[in-house]
Amino acid sequence: MKLPIYLYGSEVLKEPAKEADLNDREMLMTLVEDMKETLASADGCGLAAPQVGKSLRVLIVDGTVVADVYDYLKDFRRIMINPVILEESEAVTEYSEGCLSVPGVYADVRRPSKIKVEYYNGDLEKVTEEFDKFACRMIQHEMDHLDGHLFVERVAPIRRKMIARKLQSISRGKIATRYKSKIEQ
Repeated sequence: MKLPIYLYGSEVLKEPAKEADLNDREMLMTLVEDMKETLASADGCGLAAPQVGKSLRVLIVDGTVVADVYDYLKDFRRIMINPVILEESEAVTEYSEGCLSVPGVYADVRRPSKIKVEYYNGDLEKVTEEFDKFACRMIQHEMDHLDGHLFVERVAPIRRKMIARKLQSISRGKIATRYKSKIEQ
């Protein structure tokens, strides 16, 4: 089922998500399938459970939608339940990011170039995996959502000032999206 994507200003996006109960497999798999359908309909490359109103530590990333630019992501899809970053590189990269919860806003964000993450996959198996390049960025962006943060909090202060009016418009519902969305304060 396609779920509405919560927009900037929604309370669920500001709070740290709770660990998902691995014993509630049916609920988790339903949530993951709904998130996949929602992400596909919105043409995004990642989605975290708080973005669909569920304060749980669940995220999905799908690099196949950007494989025309990053061919190494042509088969890259991950379901991550209760992910934890174990290590991150000191080296950082900067890249322009956008977000389905902050439509029409793009800004450069500096993030570690490499990370090591421990998580449970869609089969509820514990996995430890290292990521770099754009896969690393997608995962870090979605993990920020699990901690109650949005990418616009990571931009340079001058850029934040430049996008302030747009953020206000989004939080007041004065934005049109091509996907089902909502604001809940």
